[in-house]
Parts: sequence; C-alpha cells; structure tokens
Amino acid sequence: MRSKLFVPASRPELFDKAMNSAADALSFDLEDAVAPSRKDEAREVLSAWLKAPGRIKNEKKFIVRVNGIDTRHFEPDLRALAGAPVDIVNVPKLESAEDACAAADALRAQGLAEAMLLANIETPRGLRQAAEIAAHPRVCGLQLGLADLFEPLGIARYEPATLRHVMLALRLAAGESGKYALDGAYARVADAQGFRDEAQLARSVGLAGKSCIHPSQVALANEIFGPTAKEVEQARRIVAASREHAGVGAFLMDGKMIDRPFVDRAQAVLRAAGEQA
Repeated sequence: MRSKLFVPASRPELFDKAMNSAADALSFDLEDAVAPSRKDEAREVLSAWLKAPGRIKNEKKFIVRVNGIDTRHFEPDLRALAGAPVDIVNVPKLESAEDACAAADALRAQGLAEAMLLANIETPRGLRQAAEIAAHPRVCGLQLGLADLFEPLGIARYEPATLRHVMLALRLAAGESGKYALDGAYARVADAQGFRDEAQLARSVGLAGKSCIHPSQVALANEIFGPTAKEVEQARRIVAASREHAGVGAFLMDGKMIDRPFVDRAQAVLRAAGEQA
C-alpha cells in the first residue's frame, strides 16, 4: 500500500474522482475531516456510495477512518459500514492491547467480520505500547499520526532526526508481529520536495507507504515506495543465486555474504514488483 488517499466522507463529489486516481487505497474519513454536525449525513452518504449495486473497486483497498472508540460516533460509524466492501477500518488513537481488543470486538459485533484493523498510533502511550497493539490478530498494520503525537507536546513536526526516531520505533513495533507500518500525512500540500524528502526518510526505515491528503501527492508516494528497477534486478539476482546455492546457509555474491534475511527481502521486492518470487 504505497499510497493511501484521504477522502472526506462528507464530500461525495470527490468519491468517483478518487476512484480514478492512481492511489493504491482510498481512506474515506469520518473523523477529523467531518464536522460533528455532519457526522450522520457523512455516514449515510458514504454507506450508500459503498453499497451501490455494481460497485467496482479496481484493485484498490477501501479503508474507512472511523471516530475513536471512546466517542459516541464509533459504533454508529461501524453500523453504517456493515455490509459494505470495506477492507480495513482505521481506528484513531489506540493506546493499548485492550483498545485493540475492544475495537476488534466491536467490528465483529457490528457485522464487519472480514474487515481488518489499521491502528493509528498518535499518543505517547500508544507509541510505547505499539508492539502490543500490533500483536492483535485483527490488526494488519500501524499508522503514524504525527500531528496528534507531536503538537500537544511542542515537538517540531518537520525535524528529520525526530521523525526518524519515531518512524523507526513504529516500524520495529509493527515488525515484531510481522505487520506493516505506514507513514502519516504531510500537510504542506504545495511543498512537493518536502513530501518527497519525508517519504524517502520513511522508506529508509522500512515504512510501506504514506498517507496523501491531496491527489498531487499520490504519484510521489507511488514512486518513492515502489521498488526501483535497480532494486528489482538485484532481487532477481539474489533469488536466482539462492536457488543455485540451495541447501547452503550462506553464500557470497559480489563479495557480500547473502543469507536467509537477504533472500526473504529480495523475494518481498519481487512480489511488490508483481513478479514471481
């Protein structure tokens, strides 16, 4: 999921446009992008669009960011999504394994038995307990929420050293359970170079993709988080060499030791490129 395009659930005129974008996933937002007075309206509009006869997803993942589990809007959000082709429910501000269990139980109770959970990590406690949250079998990944995490504490939002520390912590927490981690949104829509720099930093620590709040950011995310031609070619060579050295724990290629972790990574690169691993 290289790119995840946010779409306010109260803006139905944007739904079809978003479907025609190059984003890997659409994240319909019932939380911050919708004023409290319009929550009911947004639920109805989104539910009707998702459940329209003949709705075609074109390989895109459908994500819905609902309101927090401690709000009065959470269960009505889930009820509105029951029976809709939702792949992932994105839950904000989860802070513990107990929160993850409560969210998963609510999905099951409201008829969303097939949808997975994407857990937003947006508080100091959530970051500290991110590995426990990711360990829940219903959680498919962790999503970084930088504004909520940094702003209340007066932490500089765009400082690369700070970002790297938090991104790496999130990736390691998700990796403990074999889950993925996604970078958060970049609010400076007109700053394409800033988006690129932050996305490249996220990719360097293993994050799988980035949230996009404007369609112009989608192409950048797809480019940066997709495997390069050089990476694909190197992956092919590693996988081919591993077959030649079947039964050998480690071998040399171009003067570098290659063992199981390198082969696993090469296979993942080929799968991301749509090739047989």
